[in-house]
Amino acid sequence: MALKSSVSSTRQVSSRAFAGVAPRPVSRRVVQCRAAAGTIGRRELLQAASAAALLTASPALAAKAPKGFNPVEDLQDNYRFVYPFGWQEVAVKGADVVFKDVVEPLESVSVTLTATDKKDITEFGDLQSVAETLAKDVLTAPGTEVKIIATEQREAKGHNYYQIEFTAANSRYTRHQLAVVAANNGTFYTLTTGSNERRWGKMKDKLETTVKSFSLIN
Repeated sequence: MALKSSVSSTRQVSSRAFAGVAPRPVSRRVVQCRAAAGTIGRRELLQAASAAALLTASPALAAKAPKGFNPVEDLQDNYRFVYPFGWQEVAVKGADVVFKDVVEPLESVSVTLTATDKKDITEFGDLQSVAETLAKDVLTAPGTEVKIIATEQREAKGHNYYQIEFTAANSRYTRHQLAVVAANNGTFYTLTTGSNERRWGKMKDKLETTVKSFSLIN
């Protein structure tokens, strides 16, 4: 994996850059999926759609899912990803969908959707600046000690993705997290996953598979 830690000084971003990211209204719908989890971000990202979108396990996607993972494909909100087998779906306000391990509550994955007037994630700023803003001001609670470990930018089928690896420590525990963000057709997408730091060595490969599997459908 090629990691990008150096960035251009000409494109900086602050939390103000996300001022245009607003909650996207959606109607209440039933979620259909094979399994589910949750820890989500805060502020703008926590203001995402208040109801989950219609999700279906696509047979085509199921065939491509790695062993030990379940697929999710949302044809209405146009994204897909896979998550570890055995995680259960839970309802979390502000998240489009959440799955978690019922035994290890810090092991989860969530997707949040917010409205934006930007067409691509790069319009929010360069990789490192966006990573700093998200990890320290959006995806963690105030007072959390955040350390960014790695950042990566990837492009697939015309869409750019920013991926972030960081730790978030408080007085009770340290959570090792991965996040990927993208923007398309008026929507800002955020997938966040992670685990307790003490279990990172065991969960790393699974969580990296999950975050790398996230993609926009159109």
